[in-house]
Amino acid sequence: MKNLKLIENKSEIGAGTRGASLGIEALKVASLNQKSDFFSRYDSVSIKDENDLLFQAVETPSAIRIKGIKKVYQRLADQVKEVLIEGDYPLVIAADHASAGGTIAGIKMAYPEKRLGVIWVDAHGDLHSPFTSPTGNVHGMPLATALAEDNEVCKVKEPEEEALSNWNALKNLGGISPKIKAEDLVFFGVRDTEKPEEELMEREGIKNFTVKESREKGIEKAAKEALEKLDNCDIIYLSFDVDSMDSDKVSRGTGTPVPNGFLPEEAQSLIAEIIKSRKVVCFELVEVNPTLDNKGNMMAETAFKILNETAVLIEQMNENE
Repeated sequence: MKNLKLIENKSEIGAGTRGASLGIEALKVASLNQKSDFFSRYDSVSIKDENDLLFQAVETPSAIRIKGIKKVYQRLADQVKEVLIEGDYPLVIAADHASAGGTIAGIKMAYPEKRLGVIWVDAHGDLHSPFTSPTGNVHGMPLATALAEDNEVCKVKEPEEEALSNWNALKNLGGISPKIKAEDLVFFGVRDTEKPEEELMEREGIKNFTVKESREKGIEKAAKEALEKLDNCDIIYLSFDVDSMDSDKVSRGTGTPVPNGFLPEEAQSLIAEIIKSRKVVCFELVEVNPTLDNKGNMMAETAFKILNETAVLIEQMNENE
């Protein structure tokens, strides 16, 4: 039976706001409040971060602190690969979403011959590159690294030489590039994008199940359709950004909150339906930021409930293999 292994990644140098590195501790507080043994139930490992770079001048405005993010990518990828090769199930809890490309790299490094699908539950497309990002925040770029997509046809700036060098290293991490195909990427809840991302999504035919569409179809049917779209994939990575949930109905305890998102029970139901496919080999939860929470620790409390229920489901699936 596979064992579930926690990978804690407190890197927050990819975000534009501060405090996401405290998200994991906020989840631990939530677990105590909910009288859960979650954080003692599973073995865990922490990824060394480069958060000290927050106190240094920015050298690459087109891809802020990308040199440090490259180091985090490599460490995370190596750890994810190790857990998978050992036959276990990595559950990644991360601060900002920047290094999720490292998670994808680690999965692909462990399974280079397998076709990898990605289901990205998020308010944002995270398809920017140093050529297109309006902010230079790398938490808006992880999927572009996995797709090896510069999107130069939508270029709005000329990246610095150092930024490009590190950007190319992210795309080529593990010696596999691209790591996923655009046809093997499915979005849920994306509703806050910029023109370069929108043009890329349209050009590549990337499917986005909006909150409205998911509700009209029903979460179960929408999940089924997403899995059917990824039917040719051998394995799936499921990434859950808490900003996919409604910032007004839950809280604003995340770096880039967006209204009109999923309700917690909808997010939980969606995740469960996807996990039940048995193709998911890695689950990641990101972007809890307690310093921005307008309702105490509500985002972490909500996210932890989803995290715990997901882990229990994964364990049940593993026991029945």
